Amino acid sequence: MEQTDQGDVQPKQWRLEEATLADARDANWQVAVLPMGATEPHNTHLPYGTDSLEAWHLADACCRRACELGGRIVQLPVLPYGTETNLRQFPLAMNLQPSTLTLVLTDLVRSVENSGIRKMMILNSHGGNDFKPVLRELYGQTSVHLFLCNWYQMIRDVADEVCDQPDDHAGEMETSLVMAFRPDLVRTGQRGLLADDGQRRPLRFEALRQGWVGLSRPWHLLTTNSGAGNPHAASADKGRALSAAIVDRIAPFLAELSQAKLDDSFPFAT
Repeated sequence: MEQTDQGDVQPKQWRLEEATLADARDANWQVAVLPMGATEPHNTHLPYGTDSLEAWHLADACCRRACELGGRIVQLPVLPYGTETNLRQFPLAMNLQPSTLTLVLTDLVRSVENSGIRKMMILNSHGGNDFKPVLRELYGQTSVHLFLCNWYQMIRDVADEVCDQPDDHAGEMETSLVMAFRPDLVRTGQRGLLADDGQRRPLRFEALRQGWVGLSRPWHLLTTNSGAGNPHAASADKGRALSAAIVDRIAPFLAELSQAKLDDSFPFAT
């Protein structure tokens, strides 16, 4: 929260966690944004809360810009747990089974619906969270129109230009974002990041290497310290560039979604 010249603390109009009941009654929010994170290891230089930190900061920046563009947006508190079955061999990778996560998300959608909000976007920051099946299951079961943004997939083209190395988990892209948002949480030493190079063990079969066949990857076999992607070229400037690109793409959508009328053809053109 920001401090005024008089010393009064000013809550952000879009953050539910800072709002009072009076604020919520007066806000006329039209779109709810749910940041989805996780609690899991990210190599040896990033914190367990990396996905949740990214989700909160990116959602906050997008909601701020969307409100500046005239949107009536509410940012829900980040959910800091996700599906961690692939990382179960690492300590305290806090797992919610996909079926459990579906139940949690369904209850949250119902809470939004009961509050009269009919548009909701999930801003997902964790690759282990697969929400497309949830959207399919809830379609026709709720009056809330659900949208999904996996920001790490949406920004691949920009990351290819900004970053030197591709990022799968705790690599250059994620490290750059945490350097921009919370540099105090990035572990460094005299020679730079306290991290390995994020090398991945190669797959045995050509069909798996080419992506013709998929599998659920056990990360204790795939990686050494849970990092997949070299983080050592990361910088806060790269993180700010990535964040700005995400905001430029998502904030106008949220503002437009807020102002859009619901009709029989929504969200398709009439």
